[in-house]
Amino acid sequence: MGRVTERRKVLRIRDGALSARPDTLVAEEPLEIRLNGKPLAITMRTPGDDFALAAGFLVSEGVLADADDLRNIVYCAGATVDGSNTYNVVDVQTAPGLALPDFTLERNVYTSSSCGLCGKASLDAVRTTARFPIADTPPVRVTPQLLSSLPERLRAAQRVFDRTGGLHAAALFSEDGELLDVREDVGRHNAVDKLVGRALQNGALPLSRAILLVSGRASFELAQKAVMAGIPVLAAVSAPSSLAVDLAAETGLTLVGFLRGSSMNVYAGEDRIALQEAAAQG
Repeated sequence: MGRVTERRKVLRIRDGALSARPDTLVAEEPLEIRLNGKPLAITMRTPGDDFALAAGFLVSEGVLADADDLRNIVYCAGATVDGSNTYNVVDVQTAPGLALPDFTLERNVYTSSSCGLCGKASLDAVRTTARFPIADTPPVRVTPQLLSSLPERLRAAQRVFDRTGGLHAAALFSEDGELLDVREDVGRHNAVDKLVGRALQNGALPLSRAILLVSGRASFELAQKAVMAGIPVLAAVSAPSSLAVDLAAETGLTLVGFLRGSSMNVYAGEDRIALQEAAAQG
């Protein structure tokens, strides 16, 4: 298995003083995801939770929706001279007879650590049909105070970030604010895929009573991943994109951005935010 962190020698300059010392960096390596033996995607990721990452990626692509859809995930031999295993290639085997989306079979995707959608032919190809329409009944209701408490709790759970300062994180919380799971990765989309993939493996999809918090911005891709997993609330500490807001409005996703301290912007799905309670306390 690849290492989550690596050591490199750096030259430090502090107030004009020079010193050489080792520094801890987050590891970044490619992961090739194969579907039933055929190459599908390559993503730059932090090694670890690779099977969950692959499973979560396929949930967002509309391939998997239930643990029964997945037969097996295995590492394949990497592309090395001696044929040794680099643990950078995984093959996802789906259950016999599982219907696969046509667009998945027609393309080969390269995804960087900053953009998991590079190579998508069109916006229509991205707007995959959600297997889990957002229909939380009764509706999830969260207060601004609860949302405000989540970023600090996410930060406290980021173990590798404390050593490197170079990772994105994503966390799942219950509607009562209980931390359910947290994953870190050099790519924000990978961190979410690892969360969703673990939920699929545990038979927990759809995540219809969960809150997804991401440490960076809320891109269209992250909104799509939330929708595909049936998550009703997506919150981000930074800005959303216009397409993320459009998708949230179309699907009923609650989208919160700029979640910092007691401040936040609600871009869509404000019915899940307990605004009357917030106004009464304001």
